[in-house]
Amino acid sequence: MSYEETTVLPMGSIMALNLLKKVDLQKGQKILINGASGGIGSAAVQLASNHFGAEVTGVCGTPRLEFVKALGAKKVIDYTKEKFWETYDIVLDSSLGKSSFKQVKYILKPTGCYLLAQFKLRQLGQMLRTKLYGSKKVICALSPEKKDDLLDIKDMIEAGKIKAIIDKKFSFEQMVEAHRYAESGDKRGHITVTLDQ
Repeated sequence: MSYEETTVLPMGSIMALNLLKKVDLQKGQKILINGASGGIGSAAVQLASNHFGAEVTGVCGTPRLEFVKALGAKKVIDYTKEKFWETYDIVLDSSLGKSSFKQVKYILKPTGCYLLAQFKLRQLGQMLRTKLYGSKKVICALSPEKKDDLLDIKDMIEAGKIKAIIDKKFSFEQMVEAHRYAESGDKRGHITVTLDQ
């Protein structure tokens, strides 16, 4: 792997791995991944499909549909054109504010989980409420970033179950452009900013 690949892979993949472990994702379960083309989302698609053996549906915009399919998603939904009609065991939202429990509770199976990689106080409140009442759960999780997780990711890389996705490379002088591109919503996987030597 290149230095760039080894730099970008841990953040998204360790976060995705910990999230999927948090809900004990099982082979054959149906998972919807919102933000499937971003850094965490692209890792989650690969891990859910190639490592856990789940049936993955990825959600992204029109230009990234083929990219998400190539990562291992069985189905891809273009959020600009389609609605969600199926039901899922797990809905993972890797992008802050793109969905809500109010929206996804109708597509969750009776004991389904709404899993958030990024969250605010409101989502924490929902997590506490659903822990006490009802069968559908909201789970807000942070990655503890342990050495063992990094070693697990290393093994998965060597087994071909996950790979680093670098969309674009920027120089340090292009930092503003890099931020604009990252915030544009067009990014596929990760971007890198290289410091001059």
